[in-house]
Amino acid sequence: MNFYHNIDIFSVLKTNHMNIIIRILLTAVAVVVLAKFLPGVDVAGFFGAIVVAIVLALLNAILKPILIILTLPITIVTLGLFLLVINACIILMASEFLDGFSVSGFWIALLFSLLLSLLQSLLFSILKEDKK
Repeated sequence: MNFYHNIDIFSVLKTNHMNIIIRILLTAVAVVVLAKFLPGVDVAGFFGAIVVAIVLALLNAILKPILIILTLPITIVTLGLFLLVINACIILMASEFLDGFSVSGFWIALLFSLLLSLLQSLLFSILKEDKK
């Protein structure tokens, strides 16, 4: 009996890629919604929001862990609240890297990152309910 016969690796990979694409699209929707309601946040259409979602995902995957390690002492002293500052800085970096996305200042970036996290949690929870 072949153990690998029951495991279809391509369906697993396809599911993971589809999940990533859906998460990026849901993040783009959240970015568009927040740009409509928050003064000081502008995004150039839905395609621009998709680019913002991809850049934020890359910055969160690559740069955020480095920043967390470098700022670990202050994060411990502030009981984790400094992570909000790191999130706002990542939003501001994305704003600097992209022409179609702008955030007017630190406090707007902080509010944007908080609301984006909240919307992502809501949208991703819907995605998990659909899987069950």
